[in-house]
Amino acid sequence: MRGKPKTISLPRRLICDLMHASADVPFVSLSRTLHIRPLLEARAGAAAPAGWAAMFVKAFALVAREEPILRTVYAKWPRPMFYELPTSVALVAIARVEDGEECVMPQRIAAPEALPLAAVDAEIRRAKTARIADVPMFRKIMRAPRLPLPLRRLSWAIGLNFGRQRGNWFGSFAVSSVAAYGGGELHPVTPGPYIVSYGVVEPDQTIHVVIRWDHRVTDAAPIARVLTRLEQVLNTEIAAELRAAGPKPIRAVGT
Repeated sequence: MRGKPKTISLPRRLICDLMHASADVPFVSLSRTLHIRPLLEARAGAAAPAGWAAMFVKAFALVAREEPILRTVYAKWPRPMFYELPTSVALVAIARVEDGEECVMPQRIAAPEALPLAAVDAEIRRAKTARIADVPMFRKIMRAPRLPLPLRRLSWAIGLNFGRQRGNWFGSFAVSSVAAYGGGELHPVTPGPYIVSYGVVEPDQTIHVVIRWDHRVTDAAPIARVLTRLEQVLNTEIAAELRAAGPKPIRAVGT
């Protein structure tokens, strides 16, 4: 059978490199259903509610402010070590269409725990619609796929294996979801150390969340506690920020 060869686009080459970099990470995962009724009530009453990705980014970063292990990465150079970052750095998977091809780009958000929820949401929304050239993280990350393969492998190795560069290039955690396209339990991969995925909101006011993590960094018991705390933060700090942003305007009803 004779097919047609097709060139690998730069965005797909980026994903190929990402999968190569993730291949040796010993990932394990834990999933749980979170009860989020207070969050849903606050979001329903907000004039301009933040998106789900923004809420999970800030909530996880708030938990990580209390839990240094969530800001810890595994680095190999100059010797194998754990490297604790001073603040969280989130990478959000942004689904886009470039030149007629669907692709995913990572948007970097530094210290989301210190940003207003609206600012986190604005960064994510801008990454969905702005040109690649207008998003600093996109410009930065798209330099690598243009390099010859040996130089790409070297640049990824530097970014992955020095603790400080891990924070600059790959962040301390990632958020990815297909909830906007109908949901499903997504188990994505990344160079690590943490990636959070969430499903659709269920009729019983719950949402299913999966955390995958580098088993070299921590174990299941701390992650179980993190999921419990994540539920609390979503229903308290994040819900409170949504309420503080202002209620929906009340429409006048004619008589």
